Amino acid sequence: MGNKLDGKVAVITGGNSGIGLATAKLFQTEGAIVVITGRRQEAVDHAVKEIGGTSVGLVSDAGNMTDIQTLYANIQKNIGKIDVLFLNAGVATFGPFASMDEATFDHMVNVNFKGLFFNVQKAFPLLNEGASVIFNTSIADQKGFPSTNVYAATKAAVRSLARTLAGELYESKIRVNALAPGPIDTPIFEKVGMPKDAVGGVKDGFAQENPMKRMGTSEEIAKAALFLASDDSSYIMGIDLTVDGGMTQL
Repeated sequence: MGNKLDGKVAVITGGNSGIGLATAKLFQTEGAIVVITGRRQEAVDHAVKEIGGTSVGLVSDAGNMTDIQTLYANIQKNIGKIDVLFLNAGVATFGPFASMDEATFDHMVNVNFKGLFFNVQKAFPLLNEGASVIFNTSIADQKGFPSTNVYAATKAAVRSLARTLAGELYESKIRVNALAPGPIDTPIFEKVGMPKDAVGGVKDGFAQENPMKRMGTSEEIAKAALFLASDDSSYIMGIDLTVDGGMTQL
């Protein structure tokens, strides 16, 4: 067990699976009191058991304004201040620009950008001096992958927000950064409605396009999140830390 986050309170949205769960586990082993959120009680309860320690699970939809307000009121009442805020929750629907409908557009904007913005706003009064805020973006905020239109635009908006809020919040001694994963082997492929028999082929395709000839793991992203959450990155703010096996560089 490490101590990079010893005694710190870390809130992770979408912490019940994939990158969020891997990060919650790592933060817990590094001494943090971890609070995760998710949309389904059953999934949240299962994740809390898996994380162990003093972890806490709260049901909250990252794109629902009422849920966001309730979440931070609950944290203030029962836990107190926050030292690390990892806004990891996100949704993705891919498809041609011409077939994108308004409901899908609104859902992605609500969860990936609007909800993230108001998570920071409602959490702000609870953030300790020296707190670290981390946004989960994507290399889609840097490259024009076909069929990622709305998703990529929400991530680009989040990347921009990391810069502006880094400037706004630093007077309160709060650091804001973003983390941009490349293709990561997580359950999101099944969640976006992709047929199970197609998932393997898509993952193989991503692996072949990558300079490292593989997809990344949630644990590798968690280590990057730990870097941004801890004092190891004390002189870093406003960046979009790319963790993609060289996909955007080579």
